[in-house]
Amino acid sequence: MTTSTERKTRGYTDIGGHRTWFADTGGAGEPVLMLHGGLSDSELLLEPLEPALADHYRVLAFDRRGHGRTPDTEAAFHYDDMVTETVAAIEKLIGGAAHLIGWSDGGIVSLLVALRRPDLVRSLVLIGTNYHFNGMVPTEPGAGSVPKVIRDRYAERSPQGEEHFAAVLKKSFAMFAAEPTLTTDDLRRISAPVLVMVGDDDLATLAHTASLYESLPLSQLAVVPGASHGVVLEKPELVGRLIGDFLSAPGKPETVFPVRRRSARQ
Repeated sequence: MTTSTERKTRGYTDIGGHRTWFADTGGAGEPVLMLHGGLSDSELLLEPLEPALADHYRVLAFDRRGHGRTPDTEAAFHYDDMVTETVAAIEKLIGGAAHLIGWSDGGIVSLLVALRRPDLVRSLVLIGTNYHFNGMVPTEPGAGSVPKVIRDRYAERSPQGEEHFAAVLKKSFAMFAAEPTLTTDDLRRISAPVLVMVGDDDLATLAHTASLYESLPLSQLAVVPGASHGVVLEKPELVGRLIGDFLSAPGKPETVFPVRRRSARQ
């Protein structure tokens, strides 16, 4: 079932042969695709950030397989498969290039889409994102390591019910332990403008985040004080403002004393 208002459409469509939940604000602005985090859902990202962007952009999102309102299959989770799913969603829902806003796993998927299909990427916003699995602070696998809000939202939305969360958790932590495996040389191939954002107490280490920022040719960095891996929920107005400022002129910051960007201005 699909529900619509004057501007918004939310419902199900076929993405790569799989029944997939999506949201679309409509509007004539440039498309922005929000990519949710692991074990999460699109609305957890839409709810805090859509108000800051919907007046100027067409904001879209979809729940990846086994997340939110999109049913799971028996297949394991792999980022490469998520990229295939995301490319199919962009082609189906947008039909061209979009700004990608990715939180955690969504940021990893965004990086991989930019490498596989640069023609589909206008810019990237990476929130709490690692490019290699060793860039995250180690966490013990299990439900106890997942915030209650994530578990509760899964139970409310999953077509397979609360009991399926254990299977999703097992597949997710198996992926987290071995993927992604990008290198800084891979990152240097990404030509799109990128905003790298992280909480100052994030699961992605600051050293790893700095190497992500330094390896991307057209990047900007925002370290949000007093924030964690849940920075989008903790500082939604600030995060929305930073993203809006970036999207208004991605890759073209004008600063008084450029150092890293000096060669780009010469």
